[in-house]
Amino acid sequence: MVEKLEKDMIEAMKNKDKDRLTVIRMVKASLKQEQIDHKKEINDDLLIDVVNKQIKMRKDSISEFEKGNRQDLIEKTKAEINVLLAYLPEQLSKEEVLKIIDEIFKEVNPEGPKDMGKVMGLAQGKLKGKADMKEVSTIIREKLQG
Repeated sequence: MVEKLEKDMIEAMKNKDKDRLTVIRMVKASLKQEQIDHKKEINDDLLIDVVNKQIKMRKDSISEFEKGNRQDLIEKTKAEINVLLAYLPEQLSKEEVLKIIDEIFKEVNPEGPKDMGKVMGLAQGKLKGKADMKEVSTIIREKLQG
């Protein structure tokens, strides 16, 4: 995945694709920053963490842009998210996510909302990078209260 990022950056430079190049450079800079700040090795797991943070930031920005009725910025930000999605493992469908959450529930056998941490811990291990963890958290919370 990290190699793909490098190749895509070179390709974007050759094709003069400024928007894509800007996003890739931001990811590379964030990767380098994470490596320095946390003394982590640059690998696919770190790339997935960085890309997920970048996507989350952009989704938050879209919410703000919608409040300000800035359609131009919404479109630009959605295009950036599409570039970022290429560096995540294939995302699971909602059905696949629900199936995995059901398996976790059978394994943990939670008794209520107080077991949220146990369930989320396992869910992160199995779904991180493959699903929107905010959505996963919402599904788990609903199941625990239901």
